[in-house]
Amino acid sequence: MITFLICIVALVAGYFTYGVFVERVFGHDSSRKTPAFAKHDGVDYVPMAGWRIFMIQFLNIAGLGPIFGAVMGAMFGPAAFIWIVIGCIFAGAVHDYLSGMLSLRHDGASISEVIGIYLGRFAKQFMRIFSVLMLVLVGAVFVTGPADILNSIVNLNLDLFGLNIKTWGIFVFIYYILATILPIDAIIGRLYPFFGAALLFMALGLLIAIVFKWAPIPEISGFASLANAHPAASTNPIFPAMFITIACGAISGFHATQSPLMARCMKSEGIGRPIFYGSMICEGIIALIWAAAAMSFWGGVGSLNNELAAHGNSAAWAVNTICKGWLGVAGGILALIGIVACPITSGDTAFRSARLTVADLFKLEQKSIRSRMLISIPLFIAGFVLTQLDFQKIWRYFGWANQTLAVITLWTVAVYLKLNGKNHWIATVPAVFMTCVTSAFILNAKFGFNLPADISNAIAVVLSFFLLIVFILRVKAKSQPQESDTISPGLE
Repeated sequence: MITFLICIVALVAGYFTYGVFVERVFGHDSSRKTPAFAKHDGVDYVPMAGWRIFMIQFLNIAGLGPIFGAVMGAMFGPAAFIWIVIGCIFAGAVHDYLSGMLSLRHDGASISEVIGIYLGRFAKQFMRIFSVLMLVLVGAVFVTGPADILNSIVNLNLDLFGLNIKTWGIFVFIYYILATILPIDAIIGRLYPFFGAALLFMALGLLIAIVFKWAPIPEISGFASLANAHPAASTNPIFPAMFITIACGAISGFHATQSPLMARCMKSEGIGRPIFYGSMICEGIIALIWAAAAMSFWGGVGSLNNELAAHGNSAAWAVNTICKGWLGVAGGILALIGIVACPITSGDTAFRSARLTVADLFKLEQKSIRSRMLISIPLFIAGFVLTQLDFQKIWRYFGWANQTLAVITLWTVAVYLKLNGKNHWIATVPAVFMTCVTSAFILNAKFGFNLPADISNAIAVVLSFFLLIVFILRVKAKSQPQESDTISPGLE
């Protein structure tokens, strides 16, 4: 319990210390006109109140990752706590803040367009395709996940009423369609405060239960307590498997695709830290709560692993069991509604971000409903096809693709900082580390290159430092750094 409470305090302290430092390094300008006013169109560029933008951003990024990912990450033991805290403060929140502010500086441009400005035309074309594919993948993942949870909430055989998991999936899909094509303040801006209230109840309810029950959360008492507790430790080493599994609870490339949505609605650069950095810290707190709940509900990590093995390693089952066990039937249902809000409010904006990315690619105006439908229909068809696949397989590919996007985004903001003579190491260090993580994972994974762990790790380390050397040698700071929106590409 002491370790858990210290980790919560550390995340909050990180926002008020390192978050302020990162904000100063970037150098926000509250007098600068934002795209919400400069490009106002009543659909995507709409000025909104700061608290509402924070709520939307928080719900956008808090998908299944900090819940399902944290539960699965808990299988590795207390080491998960360390990664959530350090990853959030020094990697995830930095990634979210800098990518969001760069989008703001470039008229709310999609992340693929921002990457193209600093990494060159090839990177832009690659990222346009990669980000759209990943966003559709995210949308598909976040149809299946909430449908499964909604079905478990009712806990009845609803075939009598024609309501099963597939039917719930159709309901979720219909909502996604409306949220994607309608103006951002029509559904998303109105419903998200209610979703946020449900999510807040879920997080606070579990936190109170953990503290009042003084749950037997494993403590970090030395290096031995950080040993890999995963039942399949030989094929799931802490490095790199845990760093991919926890995903959104510590750092997530998906967030960079969501930030432009809010960059188009911000009234001032001055609210960037609470919206981007703060949202990631809040997500980290949720991940900590769920990791702690999973490790303690059954009496320890070993028992957690046994229970998950007996139920097909289903994180959805674990989440449902924990909520109802600690909060009762009524409280459990309310908490599960909060959990459902996480993936639903990420899935809807995933498809919306995909629409805007395609619109940026083909320079298509999005004020008319016809233009929005022209892009959205093919995206939803592709998403529907993906929902027919095995959820576990989709999640496995999403985990790696998600962290790979984070790597590319971190290198992008590192180039921006170095070009402008700023402290680029705040982005460069996590970029090098995450390059090593994603490279080692795909080289070792069975669905990747299936190389031995030692060889995979060695190649990943060499590749990471090679990219660092290329970055240092090729990207030169300007003699007179400037904050122009037309800054020249760094790696053209």
